Amino acid sequence: MIKIFNTFTGSLDEFIPVKDNEVSMYVCGPTVYNYIHIGNARPAIFFDTVRRYFEYCGYKVKYVQNFTDVDDKMIKRSNEEKITLKEVADKYIAAYFEDTKKINLKEDGMIRPKATENIDEMIDIISKLIEKNYAYESNGDVYFRVGQYEDYGKLSKKNIDELLNGVRIDLNEQKKDPLDFALWKKAKEDEPSWDSPWGKGRPGWHIECSAMSNKYLGKTFDIHGGGEDLIFPHHENEIAQSKCSIGGNFANFWMHNRYININGEKMSKSLGNFKLLRDILTHFDGNILRLFVLGAHYRKIMEFSDKELDQTKISLERIENSLINAIEKSKLQASSSGYNGCDLEEELKIFKTKFKEAMDEDFNTAQAIGVMFELIRALNRATSNESFDENGLTVIKSVINYIKEIFEEVLGVNLKLTKEVESDSIANNLIELILELRQDARANKDWTTSDKIRDGLEKIGIKIKDGKDKTTWTM
Repeated sequence: MIKIFNTFTGSLDEFIPVKDNEVSMYVCGPTVYNYIHIGNARPAIFFDTVRRYFEYCGYKVKYVQNFTDVDDKMIKRSNEEKITLKEVADKYIAAYFEDTKKINLKEDGMIRPKATENIDEMIDIISKLIEKNYAYESNGDVYFRVGQYEDYGKLSKKNIDELLNGVRIDLNEQKKDPLDFALWKKAKEDEPSWDSPWGKGRPGWHIECSAMSNKYLGKTFDIHGGGEDLIFPHHENEIAQSKCSIGGNFANFWMHNRYININGEKMSKSLGNFKLLRDILTHFDGNILRLFVLGAHYRKIMEFSDKELDQTKISLERIENSLINAIEKSKLQASSSGYNGCDLEEELKIFKTKFKEAMDEDFNTAQAIGVMFELIRALNRATSNESFDENGLTVIKSVINYIKEIFEEVLGVNLKLTKEVESDSIANNLIELILELRQDARANKDWTTSDKIRDGLEKIGIKIKDGKDKTTWTM
């Protein structure tokens, strides 16, 4: 039984899907005006793992994660780079895929809508809200009437009276109430805009996700996720406008990951203390980064540092070395007097149960990874034996396959289980082989082939010198 900490209820709730054996998920994606930082990567990695675990448990998963490709930040970047809004979006969406490919996001089957491709759906929702008196037009802008929705604040646990105390009103806004939020914004000069019943304009940020989640998942779906910074106002506003326009329950479960800190402070673009994912990936393999992120429970704040990543790198190498050693041992011939694997077989059953219990309890990846390390230690003890009987070899292979399946298919951490040969070594060996072939040609007095090899090597910067006993080369 999978349990999820539901931000809306504030409790650990049993997961019961809307449809049997199916899971519908919507996770807020990036606003594509810049390269993503490690803080953006955390929800991408975590919710990708949630999807993977559901699939591992036999569920069919419909996973939607959007791109916000129109908002104030996008327009600002468009003006700064002197390119169109679409060119900005295309540039940073391509960069997003380039970066996230290295952290093994499972793109197969993903639905990734863009806000600008769903403007009609947004206009339709806004029109329904106006019809039902939950929204009003004001000089080309359209606002949601927060006071009309009695459950406003339930997700974020905020009180409307307390919110009013901290509201600052822009004198240019035509709101009837300080808490009302924009659904549609009147077009400004030189800004991208779309036709609507209220004149040319563009959508507000919050309405975008309501339209896209409804289009692909319907008015009630299972899980809505994102970073904790989105709880208010973004997700609170999504609930209000969706329930009031479309009906249904919107999302049954709300999941929010916490921040990644650097030097004890939240990492963000606005604070200027962010680390771009692509910069980190020039120093650390994506598998290391993924294991690092999953090494903490998603509802705990993480502290980022190169030291933490170095430690994770060592941990990953230990996993890989243990499996490489076990694979070599599994190739031995069976011996009737060898290790029989019965104790490891029992431990495998126990650790499988422990792993499932950890993941079923609110996707506790940190605890689940700890379980896998325990299993690897048990595997190391077993493979310290010098000989194995048939059952012992079978059990070792089963443990190897299970560990690989969990890390690669569920946690999304690809393991390197072959000893890599340095590229320089490969090049050197190839040159030596070519020189051997040339020596054979010389021995057969095939001077045409001999000269052709020499000239070909010289063209790529390799000079050869024929000696009495052997041929040497330099670059």
